[in-house]
Amino acid sequence: MGYIGIAYIGVFLGAGLCLIGGAYGIAKLASSALEGAARQPEAAGSLQTMMIIPAAMIEGLGLLALVSVLLSALALNGGVAAAGRPGASVEAAATR
Repeated sequence: MGYIGIAYIGVFLGAGLCLIGGAYGIAKLASSALEGAARQPEAAGSLQTMMIIPAAMIEGLGLLALVSVLLSALALNGGVAAAGRPGASVEAAATR
């Protein structure tokens, strides 16, 4: 019951790691594409086309992390007892 703050910290740290990983992935992808375009300027259009699909997949990971944080935070918030009584949120959910 007293560990809900730690649960929120864990949820948001996990999401932060996912978003940092996604940002690193896109940065690495863009860096490699720019290096390839600098070495062979005639292949720049081909590199840009091949870069779009992995970038979209990495962005999808970031969006999935944000959605999972929202769902986890809402689920944790639903487990908090109303007015400090244990089981009050369960009683309120049963009457709805």
